[in-house]
Amino acid sequence: MIRRLTVLRTGSTDPYHNLALEELLLHSVAPGQCILYLWQNQHTVVIGRNQHAANECRIRELEADGGHLARRLSGGGAVYHDLGNLNFTFLVPTGDYDLARQNEVILSAVQAVGVRAEKSGRNDLTVEGKKFSGHAFYRTGDKSYHHGTLMVAVDKAIMSRYLNVSPLKLQAKGVASVKSRVANLTDYLPGLTIAALSDALVRAFSAVYGLPVEELREQELDAGRLAEGIRRFASPEWKYGDCRPLETSREARFDWGTVRLDYTLADGVIAEAALWSDGLEADYLSAVPALLRGCALTPQALAARLAPTAPDASVARDLAGLALQKEE
Repeated sequence: MIRRLTVLRTGSTDPYHNLALEELLLHSVAPGQCILYLWQNQHTVVIGRNQHAANECRIRELEADGGHLARRLSGGGAVYHDLGNLNFTFLVPTGDYDLARQNEVILSAVQAVGVRAEKSGRNDLTVEGKKFSGHAFYRTGDKSYHHGTLMVAVDKAIMSRYLNVSPLKLQAKGVASVKSRVANLTDYLPGLTIAALSDALVRAFSAVYGLPVEELREQELDAGRLAEGIRRFASPEWKYGDCRPLETSREARFDWGTVRLDYTLADGVIAEAALWSDGLEADYLSAVPALLRGCALTPQALAARLAPTAPDASVARDLAGLALQKEE
């Protein structure tokens, strides 16, 4: 049961600092506590844990223009952050994780400032059918977080310049571009500021949970662990990953996400494998390449490797079917 509410609003706009701070807060959250973390990144593309960096972002253009590529811990798709965007994270012990209640905080805050927002699908918030907030989720041990974006006044032209969105994903959404399916809150409420929305979120946080909110300062946290996290999130190994091409590449869109699976065969056995996806089950998808190495390319062998730890039986079936798919 949540007995204590805490909010941290960072003044940093550095993505590696902010992602490291988010991770540190996750490890710091106490039993009965819910932390609301509010943060902004300047000129950054943030990709999901298992996404192929070059497939999702025009990295050269972004970095040549002084921008940053960052990879988060959670699954999901790539997003563009500038100072017209406000990010939120709810961090709680897993037993107190309550997505409906957490979404109620966001919706209550947005509605309180005067925008008629509603929940749509698995992890989007929309206004008049257009997405202004996408969400992702992460769990480690007995702690979890739910985070997302709130588009207040994002430069959508710049966003489209740097993001590469899979045609399979756009086709599934029935739109021609990412720009056409998103909206800023200022499209519906001109003059809305980040500060006003931030204050509304803190008020809604208190109202929804029925508790007072305490302020937390970064200086109260472990500076050494924060510095270590910043180095890791900023490292090329974490940001770009291992994108070496393999012999066979298959891509498909499923109900749970878009997937690209690459592998090399030796005598009918998968010798090397790599997987990239915007699926939300980050830990399982990260483990798939190791599960596939040494596996015979047969339905029975693939099912035996993929099914036991799959979050859902359909995910294992879809991945096995993709591996077995014949080249057109």
